[in-house]
Amino acid sequence: MDTSQYFYRNVIISKEGEKVSLIDIYNPDNKGQALESWFGLVLQLADGQHSIEELFQYLSSKYNSVPPANLEQTIHSVIERLVKLKFIVLTKEVTELPYYLSLPYEQLDIEKAKKTFEQDNINKN
Repeated sequence: MDTSQYFYRNVIISKEGEKVSLIDIYNPDNKGQALESWFGLVLQLADGQHSIEELFQYLSSKYNSVPPANLEQTIHSVIERLVKLKFIVLTKEVTELPYYLSLPYEQLDIEKAKKTFEQDNINKN
């Protein structure tokens, strides 16, 4: 895996306490099941401003001594699965997230988020 790549989320997330789930901005009551903790953690950190190597360094620093031997392998596996699901995107460049992806649902101005989401969808078509 090319760890110099940047990664950004491609889904709207909801964060309640430590639980992260996917959410439909138009149907927030139909929130998905909480994601496995590694998926939720990587999605929260997938801001388009950091590389996979920076993610590894950040997560390694969270351990008081030596990080687990399989930490890098775990991170790569989680990223590969999230890419396959199209929940995150890998890129060679720093990427600015659109407003509706920049924060968890609970922190968004929902009307502004819907408006920018709709504008992006119009521009894609």
